[in-house]
Amino acid sequence: MGKHVIVGSGQVGTHLAAKLLARGHDVTVVTRSGSGPEGAVRVAADVTDRRRLVQVTEGADALYNCVNPRYDRWLTDWPPMAASFLAAAEATGAVLVILGNLYPYGPVTGPMTEDLPLRPSSAKAAVRARMWEDALAAHRAGRVRATEVRGSDYFGPGATDQSYLGDRFQGPLRAGRSIALPYPADVPHSWTYLPDVADALVVAGTDERAWGRPWHVPTSDPLSFREVGERMAALLGRPAPRITRIPWPLVRAAGLFSPMLGELGHTRYQFTEPFVLDSSAFQRTFGVTPTPMDEALKATLDG
Repeated sequence: MGKHVIVGSGQVGTHLAAKLLARGHDVTVVTRSGSGPEGAVRVAADVTDRRRLVQVTEGADALYNCVNPRYDRWLTDWPPMAASFLAAAEATGAVLVILGNLYPYGPVTGPMTEDLPLRPSSAKAAVRARMWEDALAAHRAGRVRATEVRGSDYFGPGATDQSYLGDRFQGPLRAGRSIALPYPADVPHSWTYLPDVADALVVAGTDERAWGRPWHVPTSDPLSFREVGERMAALLGRPAPRITRIPWPLVRAAGLFSPMLGELGHTRYQFTEPFVLDSSAFQRTFGVTPTPMDEALKATLDG
């Protein structure tokens, strides 16, 4: 068994820590507050403090970047964090496992595969693209061992209130009210289950076949918002929900007062056209499949 250092104890880091602990690994969780799950060594640290992160990572087999700064702070927060992760991986020899996303691909036509070029369509997406490009360059230069794991929009037990399938979706559904969305209800979209994200990260940190390239988390076939609502309603024994559309000009106006709402315009393309993740490479290479969708939705409703 090895030592694994997870930076971040949010919706992904918590699942990852639990899975590594269940496998008998020594797990250290690093957060600003020193919080983390029972069974893990909990360390309070600022990830931008390179010396401190190197100290915490000494002797580790893998270092996981599961940090999630607020979306409106990516331009300021990510660069120093990413530099610190690279420095710690280089100084200690720990495999650097980055929790990535699909933003760097930009708008695409057809399913997304890992060999697509990175064509970010916003400054924030470009920051994420640069993080992977820097890590990959360091890997190819022999300075670090690195990989990145990318998923689509998260759902599942422990998802944050920013999840599109979280309380803002489930609350009206459970109460029999209309679900109001700022996006079309019938566009196919890939949804990635949080425990599957953690499983993919475990593989990425422990299997050398994963290093030196990005991977997509095993993800089920895409479903529209309406299809998700119908399947959730069926699991609850309720009629299919009614879905209404919030006019986009109202969303933009609200964004003048809410930084997070103001950021939705950067990713609107992900919901107005089919947004489909192809995870066949990971599934084929490592023999891992996504959790069946109804099972995942039931756990989400129960969680």
